[in-house]
Amino acid sequence: MQTAPIPENESERLAAVHRLAILDTAPEKRFAKLTKEAAESLNMPISTISIIDENREWYKSCYGLDQKQGDRSISFCGHALLSSDIFIVEDTRNDPKFADNPAVVGPPYIRFYAGVALRDQKTNRPIGVFCVKDFKPRKLSIKEIGLIIEIANRAERELNTKG
Repeated sequence: MQTAPIPENESERLAAVHRLAILDTAPEKRFAKLTKEAAESLNMPISTISIIDENREWYKSCYGLDQKQGDRSISFCGHALLSSDIFIVEDTRNDPKFADNPAVVGPPYIRFYAGVALRDQKTNRPIGVFCVKDFKPRKLSIKEIGLIIEIANRAERELNTKG
């Protein structure tokens, strides 16, 4: 397993995360609506809006899991955070970065992942990731990729707007 990389500008990225003052805030319908829409539209069991803190991925919204956060070092979103495009893993068992990941070899047995980095509007630094996950391998259509990107863009706008 490859641990999630840390960007060179991590201190500036974390400053952007903290400036948004969203970490550890209460759930909000505007975010829950987006994760539910993605999961239902794409027939995916899991969708999250994850904010990547220093050592954790914290879920501003999490559809399909009872968790509120996870370990950044083993997170899929920690990898997607640094991608300039949608980050897709069609079958986690066939990807050396994830094949022996605890979430792949154990519960919840993630087999598919797609995530889009979410950015702070003021600095353009990545602050989190909008993602969908499945328990089975998948290939996305162009239409499905477009839908994930479109919902991620809406999530990004919401994160940069005070509720």
